Amino acid sequence: MKSTMLCAALVAAALPTLAFAGPVERACMRSDRASANSQVCSCIQRAADATLSGSDQRRAAKFFADPDRAQTTRVSRTDSDNAFWTRYRAFGQAAQSYCS
Repeated sequence: MKSTMLCAALVAAALPTLAFAGPVERACMRSDRASANSQVCSCIQRAADATLSGSDQRRAAKFFADPDRAQTTRVSRTDSDNAFWTRYRAFGQAAQSYCS
């Protein structure tokens, strides 16, 4: 009984961190970057929460796995991609400021 309670308590303690990680934080943690750790990735997610909508966060998260997608978006001539890139740059500046 004690081990079951201890296990339940450990899962409950870890759940908020795992369950509430945003798309950018999850992508950051899955990335192969040497500097990716829970503290840095959590900070980057907070910057994303402050500057990007949910759909923008999901789009930006894809850049971690596919950097070429970011370049394609950056050089795109569509209004929607240009507007997104402006928001994404603001996110990058916020993340650099908050997390450096």
